[in-house]
Amino acid sequence: MQTLGKNKSTSTPKKQERNVRKTKTTKPDHQLQGPAGTLHIDDGGKGEIAIVFVHSFGGSTEHWRKQLDHVRANYRAIALDFRGHGQSERPRELKYTPEDLAQDIAAVVDDLQLDHFILVAHSMGGHAAVAYASQHPERVSALLLSGTPGKTPAEISKQVTAALESPAYQKVMDDYMHQLLTESRPEIAEVLIKDFQAIPKDETISIIKGLFEFDPLPKIDKYKGPLLLVVSGAESKQPGTLQSQLPNADFKVIDHAGHWTQLDQPEAFNQILDSFLAGH
Repeated sequence: MQTLGKNKSTSTPKKQERNVRKTKTTKPDHQLQGPAGTLHIDDGGKGEIAIVFVHSFGGSTEHWRKQLDHVRANYRAIALDFRGHGQSERPRELKYTPEDLAQDIAAVVDDLQLDHFILVAHSMGGHAAVAYASQHPERVSALLLSGTPGKTPAEISKQVTAALESPAYQKVMDDYMHQLLTESRPEIAEVLIKDFQAIPKDETISIIKGLFEFDPLPKIDKYKGPLLLVVSGAESKQPGTLQSQLPNADFKVIDHAGHWTQLDQPEAFNQILDSFLAGH
């Protein structure tokens, strides 16, 4: 385990050669048809190694902007907006389980003809990434999960779900955001709160229920490739994180950051990302 905190300049390591099928030409900011509507993707950079970034609940491709700009000198980097997020279409049905979101990942990588790629995911996106990697382990060359929750105890899931479906909904969400944004920079927190407020209540409840019902541990057992967990300093001490439930997994800690470590401490996050990419 390694702890990072203060920003410092790093350089992206040289790419490693890997045999992959020739992919389509990159097209920044375009849309493709997904299983639940059109999906927005940001595709750019150069290199034979492709990295796919997937965001958290309430997020978008913009949550990875500092990472996309950082790695694209040496790698092809793709970020997608999950259904109902960012510039992607809102689905007609409330299908937001991690398995549903894994279908969005599948639609993107299939359309771009990526046989092998490195998957980098945050929070809710981590559950979707785990679901995808368990279904297609041969395609995921390496997996980095940041701020990804473990299995939620049934009693907590029941209590929180009941509160979300009650008149206390807004207070529950306010408390939730306060917890996630502990140690976040004020300007980052302001943007994230607006992102969350843009998601309708019924979609929020559907997403959270899907996360509560998902158990990532047996899914991870099906993926035998390289795995790295990244957590904030505060989250590293909490019992509900994936890191706490996988004590033998390799993990890194980023101090002075809230739940969105890649936004609060982008250079520290990129340093970890560089090392991970260089090794795989």
